[in-house]
Amino acid sequence: MESHAITNVKRKKSPASAPQPHWKDEMASSFSCVGDLLDYLGLPVDPRLGNGEPSRRFPFRVTAAFAGRMKKGDPDDPLLLQVLPVDQELLERPGYFADPVGDLLSVAVPGLLHKYHGRALLIATGACAINCRYCFRREFPYAGSQLTRSRQSEALAHIADDASIAEVILSGGDPLLLDDRRLADLLDGIAAIPQVRRLRIHTRLPIVLPSRITSDLARILGGTRLKPVLVVHANHANELDAKVGKALQALHNAGVALLNQSVLLKGVNDTEDALAELSETLCDHGVLPYYLHLLDKACGTGHFDVQEISALALYEGLQRRLPGYLVPRLVRETAGAPYKVNAFQGNYLP
Repeated sequence: MESHAITNVKRKKSPASAPQPHWKDEMASSFSCVGDLLDYLGLPVDPRLGNGEPSRRFPFRVTAAFAGRMKKGDPDDPLLLQVLPVDQELLERPGYFADPVGDLLSVAVPGLLHKYHGRALLIATGACAINCRYCFRREFPYAGSQLTRSRQSEALAHIADDASIAEVILSGGDPLLLDDRRLADLLDGIAAIPQVRRLRIHTRLPIVLPSRITSDLARILGGTRLKPVLVVHANHANELDAKVGKALQALHNAGVALLNQSVLLKGVNDTEDALAELSETLCDHGVLPYYLHLLDKACGTGHFDVQEISALALYEGLQRRLPGYLVPRLVRETAGAPYKVNAFQGNYLP
């Protein structure tokens, strides 16, 4: 992307300072203006944009890597639709809430959610590499509820005091936006808790910013005594290219188990062909489909909703078409429920 390339400028290097990691340079050159992205894609100003009000309510951000996989000239590209702020976000709809999955009810101490038995979730950061418009935490109060350095000791102490917690989940925002030193320190603190056996990381970065998956990061994730499980988030097969494949391979080589979770999104992946191709492409890259979420009904996301009867029909089609291990579990998360609900069978899933 010529218009967003980092200019090479000669600077005097301080012997005490390290060079900026390439992935941070990429983050700094992300699209933060909708008009710039549309211009890059060869698209006119979109009448769906609502005079910019949606992006004022929930900021717009897209990495160049993700934008580079969008089809130029196509206003309905499935990757573009995931990030395009549109006027439908401004509609007030019954049944849509600021905290649709009850995160705030589950805050045990600042930075830590304890929602399900045996697992605790750390809100590692509020930052993301891209802002997905269907985000269920788009109104989450990160300032008071994310894991800062000053809150880390209290959060880890809460985990240590509960012998039932065998798995710690890093979420956010995107936890892989922590720099290597901060992430390694956090992992060391978690690994020091004897009863914790697994580390699960929910991240979009291998998909939207594959340069973040450096050899150093792979060593950090693979070097802990904990069993590392990384859940990536891809909604469409077009999100996976050669660079993403290389990043995923590096994680696999480091001993990290790879799963994927998707959200069923109207106009993005709500066809049997799209979902089947996503599962096949994930498998090609060594990633097993894990969850296919029905939309979490956060304010401003209703235009993405797929009716449950349509979702069930799609799911039945996937079961006929794919081997069982490539069919993600269709689930809905409900505030206050002890597990995610299996929307197809009406049962609960851990």
